[in-house]
Amino acid sequence: MKQHRLAAAVALVGLVLAGCDSQTSVELETPAQKASYGIGLNMGKSLAQEGMDDLDSKAVAQGIEDAIGKKEQRLKDEELIEAFAFLQKRAEERMAAMNEESAKAGKKFLEDNAKREGVVTTESGLQYEVLTKAEGAQPKATDVVTVHYEGKLTDGSVFDSSIERGSPIDLPVSGVIPGWVEGLQLMHVGEKYKLYIPSELAYGEQSPTPAIPANSVLVFELELLSIKDASAEQ
Repeated sequence: MKQHRLAAAVALVGLVLAGCDSQTSVELETPAQKASYGIGLNMGKSLAQEGMDDLDSKAVAQGIEDAIGKKEQRLKDEELIEAFAFLQKRAEERMAAMNEESAKAGKKFLEDNAKREGVVTTESGLQYEVLTKAEGAQPKATDVVTVHYEGKLTDGSVFDSSIERGSPIDLPVSGVIPGWVEGLQLMHVGEKYKLYIPSELAYGEQSPTPAIPANSVLVFELELLSIKDASAEQ
């Protein structure tokens, strides 16, 4: 098989590994068996994210068996390319629809959230509310700050949390997503804010991790602990 002709579909090849029959009893004792399961598990997660829910598990198993056994392939390259192209196109269409729906849901969330008492909307569209007020110094874009935070989607699912890890982080104010850059410069040391960040001030149409879908509004509880003294570090 001419592998370069299937390069555009390599990602989808991995997805089909997840189609193995869930009713099949397997042993997971040896390192090879465990690694095999891990491959299937990872690919299964990718499969679920892509919406590939109609693959034939028996055909998947047959393909794996033929490949491992170095048997003659049962379909021509042209047939495989056509099939992969179909799945790729369908996946892209489904993803576009999901992204559009996510954008609409995010817009509706922010519109409703803006009406709540205590929520302030800035000119950029960033929304925030002050959870704990303080009179400390305010950071500049050129500063490095120490913060504690927890990031959630609008459905409440946590995708990152320094609080859970039990360790605050140092970061340059200008080196984070635009919603944080703006929000941090509004805060005083000792304050805790809740930021509601529109997707265009976060990751936009990109999905940085599976935990953050494209066009997601991000919700952060953010506590500004201190501003680092640059001169003290020299």
